[in-house]
Amino acid sequence: MIVNPTEAPNIAVVILTMGRRPADLRRAIDSVLDQRGVNVDVVVVGNGWLPVDLPTNVQGCHLPENLGIPAGRNAGVPLVKGDLLFFLDDDASLPDQMFLRTVAGRFAADPALGLIQPRVVDPTGLPAPSRWVPRLRVGDPGEPGPATALWEGAVVIRRQLFEAIGGWPDEFFYAHEGIDLVWRVWDAGFVPWYAADLIANHPVIDPARHDVYYRMNARNRVWLARRNLPAVLEPLYIGTWVGLTVARVHDRAALRAWFGGLAEGLRVKPTGRRAMKWRTVWAMTKAGRPPVI
Repeated sequence: MIVNPTEAPNIAVVILTMGRRPADLRRAIDSVLDQRGVNVDVVVVGNGWLPVDLPTNVQGCHLPENLGIPAGRNAGVPLVKGDLLFFLDDDASLPDQMFLRTVAGRFAADPALGLIQPRVVDPTGLPAPSRWVPRLRVGDPGEPGPATALWEGAVVIRRQLFEAIGGWPDEFFYAHEGIDLVWRVWDAGFVPWYAADLIANHPVIDPARHDVYYRMNARNRVWLARRNLPAVLEPLYIGTWVGLTVARVHDRAALRAWFGGLAEGLRVKPTGRRAMKWRTVWAMTKAGRPPVI
C-alpha cells in the first residue's frame, strides 16, 4: 500500500464487545472516530449482544451467541473496507488523534511490516503488566522491537496478509489467539512490530483465574503447537509449558483444570494446520524467542 500525503488512507476498524461496558465502548468508538488524516469504516461486533445506540456512521454486527474473541473479531472483517485492519477491544482507546495516520505511513514505508502492536498504557498511571509487552525479555517497555507474542486489544495488520494466513483462530475462543496470529505473520515472511512510541490506553485489570481460564490456557497451548510447529518441535513446546506451569501454579484445583485442558488439546485435533518453515523458526529465534518457549 502507498500512502499519498494528500490522500486519507482507508482503515477498516473492528471493535469487539459483549455490551457490558457501555461507557468504555463509547470511549473506544469516539477515539476511532476522532482520528485525523484517515477514513475509518467502523463495525461494532456484539458477541452475544445486539449493538444499540451507535453513532450513525458506525455499523453494528449482532452475533446471537458469544462465539469467543477470535471468531467475534473475524465476523467483523467482511463488513468493513480498508487495506489495513484495526482490531480494538471495547475497553481500549486511542489517546492520539494521529495514531492511525502514523500507522498507515509506517506500513506504506516498509513493505516487510506485517502487523503493529502499540505500547499499552493505563490512563490512570498504574504500572503496565509485563504481559502487555510482546517479547520474552520485557526490558524497557518504551523500547520498540519485533513482536514474538501479542497483546490483542489494539492491533493493526494488513488485510491481505490477515486473509492469507487465515485470520484469528476461531476455535481458540479465548487465550493465545494472538500468539497464533503472530507466528503466522512471521511464517508469511512479514515482521510483526511492537511500536513502543505509539500508545493505546487500557486499564490494568487482573485477569480472573478460574477453571475455564486454566483449561483454555492449556488446551490452546497444545493447539498452538499442533497448528503451527514442525512436528519435532511440538513436544518441546508442550513440555516447556508443562514444566513452567508445574513450577508456577501451586493450587491443586487450578492444576487439575490445566491438565484437563492439556488432555483436551491432545485428544481434539485443531483445524487449519500450517507447519511453519524452519527459516521462520530461525527468524523468531534471532528475534529473541524460539518457538519452543
